[in-house]
Amino acid sequence: MCRNIKTLFNFEPPATELEIRDASLQFVRKLSGFTVPSKANEAAFDQAVLDVAAAARTLIDALVTTAEPRDREVEAARAKVRSLSRFGPGT
Repeated sequence: MCRNIKTLFNFEPPATELEIRDASLQFVRKLSGFTVPSKANEAAFDQAVLDVAAAARTLIDALVTTAEPRDREVEAARAKVRSLSRFGPGT
């Protein structure tokens, strides 16, 4: 659904509140169809972002795994390689 939302669970260091908020904002934008809501919808939009961020934090804190935490730099390098193979060096 939202390709720009990144996995936030099982990273070292853990996901920050800003990362969770950014993912929540992207999710609410996708659901609502608004990049920037109108003044009439702004309060509902902002509340939805807060609610989704709170639910995401609750989920991330509750999840357990026996896998080793992933390294952000390694994952970013893998994503770059995937992007190059998919889109070529021009992007």
